Amino acid sequence: MSLPLLPEPALAAGDDPRAFAAVLHAVYDAEMAGQKPPARPRSVIGESWARVREAGVRPDVDTTAPVLDPMELQERRAASGLSELLEPLMHHLDTLIVDGENILVVADTAGRVLWRNGVNRVLHRADRLGFTEGASWSEQSVGTNAIGTALASGRAVQVFSAEHFVRSHHGWTCAGAPIRDPRSGAVLGAIDVSGPAATIHPTTLALVDTVAKLAESELREAHRARLDELRAVGAPMLARSAGPAFVVDSYGWVAALDAVDARSRLPLPRSTTAGRHYLHGIGDCELEPMPGGWLVRVAEADSTSGEVRVELVTGDAPLVRVSGATGTWVHRPSPRHAQLLALLAHHPDGLSAAQLSEHLFGNPTQRIAVRSEMSRLRKHLGGLLAANPYRFAEGVVATTS
Repeated sequence: MSLPLLPEPALAAGDDPRAFAAVLHAVYDAEMAGQKPPARPRSVIGESWARVREAGVRPDVDTTAPVLDPMELQERRAASGLSELLEPLMHHLDTLIVDGENILVVADTAGRVLWRNGVNRVLHRADRLGFTEGASWSEQSVGTNAIGTALASGRAVQVFSAEHFVRSHHGWTCAGAPIRDPRSGAVLGAIDVSGPAATIHPTTLALVDTVAKLAESELREAHRARLDELRAVGAPMLARSAGPAFVVDSYGWVAALDAVDARSRLPLPRSTTAGRHYLHGIGDCELEPMPGGWLVRVAEADSTSGEVRVELVTGDAPLVRVSGATGTWVHRPSPRHAQLLALLAHHPDGLSAAQLSEHLFGNPTQRIAVRSEMSRLRKHLGGLLAANPYRFAEGVVATTS
């Protein structure tokens, strides 16, 4: 006779959390001792326990990865793509932390805690668990928990008391949901509301999941706005193009097209550079960088790939002039961006963030400031630039005057 499965969700309206916690502890103790449990854990929890066992996490040992230092944490925040969502996330979930019983956490795609918000009393309790900014709360680091399990399973999940794999976490309840980037479909990170186990509420998971979807909706609307801007810039370029062509963003989403069948997205190469590429379902295409994306021209059989030339005009009013097969467009960079472009033009093999910091500030420690400026610059000139190290992309010839 098969064992009964614990119900979904973890706690329904009207359930006694103390009675449910007692059942969970009985299941947990039996599972950890290798004995027959009175019931099977919920499927999302059972699958997580299997993963963390495989990863070598031990139920009676608090094992966490080293906490990021302040500079690494700032770099993670800047690279996460979640900074612009922080204010709306805090606003929508403020009601869950205003009473002082819960904390709100935003983590990146690797489960690193990037931001926390809550009253000091609860934050101090979280500190004792290592639930701090910069800590890893992936399943591989700390076992089953709402952040790591939401990221691993790709779904919103609530973890209550003894559903946590590590015993020292049993005094907590947490509800987490992944946030996906609508442009790529990739998971950007997770939001989580955590607090003492007695604060569990059946509506918390639904609220956290709804707020995650609202965040994704905001990202989707911002993406649509950027496509509209790209369409306005790309229309004149399409008019100058002699044959079938698309204007797409850096993810391949189509902003405008001419003389081709309508489609919403092109399969751009993983490492997109200027020049000729074969695109599945379309054929050979010439890719030219443009502000915020690419002009993709369907290549004729006997055509040759042309280079893209970038001329940086320095002085009091710096200007970037980009010339390709379909004509020329200009961008007026800030003085700092002009400095960065000039450095890259004079170092064709590329420079690291630390090396750029040394040139700009006289020391290599301002890497975060450099990466932030390069991120802003690549929003305008992304197709012209490559990273690791920072340099002009293959097929781009850069000069200064």
